[in-house]
Amino acid sequence: MPAQYPFCAVVGADDMTLALTLVAIDPLIGGVLVRGEKGTAKTTTVRGLADVLPPVRTFEGDRFSADPDDAAAVSPDGPFAAGTPVVERPVRLVELPVGASDDRVTGSLRLDSALREGKVELEPGLLARAHRGLLYVDEVNLLHDHLVDLLLDAAATGRVSIERDGLSMEHASRFVLIGTMNPEEGELRPQLLDRFGLTVEVAAPRDPALRVEVVRRRLAFDADPEGFAARWSAEQDAVRDRLTAAQALVAEVELDDDTLVTIAEICAAFDVDGLRADLVTARAAVAHAAWQGRTHVTREDVRVAARLALPHRRRRNPFDEPGLDEQQLDDLLGDDEPDPGPEPDGDGPDDGGPGDGGPEEGPQDGPADDASVRPETPQPPQPESGEQGEKQPAGAGTVASAGTPGRARLLVVRGTGEGQAGRRSRARTPQGRVVGVQRDRTAPGRLHLTGTITAAAPHQQDRGGLADGRGVVLAPADLRRAETVGQESNLVLLCVDASGSMAARRRMEQVKTAVLSLLLDAYRRRDKVALVTFRQHAADVALPPTGSVDVASRRLADLPAGGRTPLAEGLERCADVLRREALRDPSRRPLLVVVTDGRATSGADALGRAHRAAAHLAATGVQSIVVDCETGRFRLGLAGQLAQHLGAEHVPLGEVTADGLTGVVHAATAPREGVA
Repeated sequence: MPAQYPFCAVVGADDMTLALTLVAIDPLIGGVLVRGEKGTAKTTTVRGLADVLPPVRTFEGDRFSADPDDAAAVSPDGPFAAGTPVVERPVRLVELPVGASDDRVTGSLRLDSALREGKVELEPGLLARAHRGLLYVDEVNLLHDHLVDLLLDAAATGRVSIERDGLSMEHASRFVLIGTMNPEEGELRPQLLDRFGLTVEVAAPRDPALRVEVVRRRLAFDADPEGFAARWSAEQDAVRDRLTAAQALVAEVELDDDTLVTIAEICAAFDVDGLRADLVTARAAVAHAAWQGRTHVTREDVRVAARLALPHRRRRNPFDEPGLDEQQLDDLLGDDEPDPGPEPDGDGPDDGGPGDGGPEEGPQDGPADDASVRPETPQPPQPESGEQGEKQPAGAGTVASAGTPGRARLLVVRGTGEGQAGRRSRARTPQGRVVGVQRDRTAPGRLHLTGTITAAAPHQQDRGGLADGRGVVLAPADLRRAETVGQESNLVLLCVDASGSMAARRRMEQVKTAVLSLLLDAYRRRDKVALVTFRQHAADVALPPTGSVDVASRRLADLPAGGRTPLAEGLERCADVLRREALRDPSRRPLLVVVTDGRATSGADALGRAHRAAAHLAATGVQSIVVDCETGRFRLGLAGQLAQHLGAEHVPLGEVTADGLTGVVHAATAPREGVA
């Protein structure tokens, strides 16, 4: 087995290593979610954790890892005789791919036993392998909904129930759930987010000296993995021994009523939902005290626990920056610190974990790119009051801020698609709930074992199957595919006139609010939303297709308005965005919403070029809407002409309000009566 990067060799990454250490001491804390940009050693650190965990005892040959010291533990491979050997094995780190099928996760019928011997036996799934170990999900925010449901059920009950393919079975599945994600790729389902006990934010170091140390260690490991691991073996053994001692000590740590009251006051002050935050904070504080070799909880233990357990639980708007106000936390804890008692040799109480205690970052999985060192985007100044009118100079622009986003109505594209799994429109997806059996052998989808055997059963006598020890004899005509139906995500592309031909500042405030309202719904449903604006002499992709509300809000905050109206350029840019997205994801169905008064004032034959660009878009077959923003007593009706060339629905709307715009999109995408 190839050597893993040593857990102790991760320079810095204090919060991540500390959080992983605490859940290893007390798995009831509930797991760790690691959020951060790419190339910050998230996966490297998680994989290194398993190597420093103490081994577990189990019966020899037990595939379900029942604890021989727990009289109540039952394994489907049992019962085990009194003399069955008990062995020690390393803690397993089981990786759950985001595209796994549900039977691979929970277990399935064992094919060799079913076909050769006619026996119904369970082939354990990933949740069985992860029992008493670690279950790791990279890019956990991209996990399909049906897998999230399975994880939620197993995490809540500690058991997995299987009722399918002639199987009726239950087994224990208690694991430490560890997930990593890049927030730019979308947010996490709230129910699953709440199941993570602790959360940490990681970022690449900005100090060149720290980056040099990261690269130096990574290069040394890549050049000689075995030798590098050998050089860190003593430190690895020390951390393993310290973890073993902390696991034994955690039951003796005293948590008095005054500390519980302090924890309750902190959770109430940060307005967290439910009581799970109180429980997780208390368990994490006890685990931290045990890690430091103490038998009583101090205020520093509570501070560390709250800093890791509360940021993802506090009630906040999705566009608010994640994190915790540490000054408020210090004020709630007060200044009086109880005597912490003697500390063990090695790491101090503030060192953050089993690393070398330096303020350094972990090793990189690859070279850092520009995005990993991108500075925080400053907030633009608030524009002055007043609207942007026709007489504004062509080169000028104003930045309008969005209002408070509201709850967008559900956007459902008509019919049944075949797009990427999401939470919006009905679609035929490779993963999902099985709703039927397909006889077409060339149809996509996984094998439907029960349907295949059922189709073959009537022919076994003619084929000589199940005789003289033979198994089931199958023919190509018996093959059946599972028909699975789930939900897909869609792309809503907003093309917005940001020129001075309308009351631009007021319109942009309302459009921004509408986009943020759509994003609020999109991040929960795995949709993509994009924004193209046109002004002056060009069109810009103000918001590339994304499902991340944090990235979207930052881009929208800096969106200017004013100048001439290059309508043709705006439509051409939309065609380019749709073309690129179709190449990247051809099955995702788009909806184009053009918000304009139909005027075109940039360049020669501006209106004719705009109509030709609209006709080109119509030829692609994209479903479109033109929201007519023309106001006043005298109207030219140019938006209606644009809608005809675009083959779009024309919706006269004097003022583009957030409610009006989201309502228009909903009306265009809602399923019609009698249409599947």
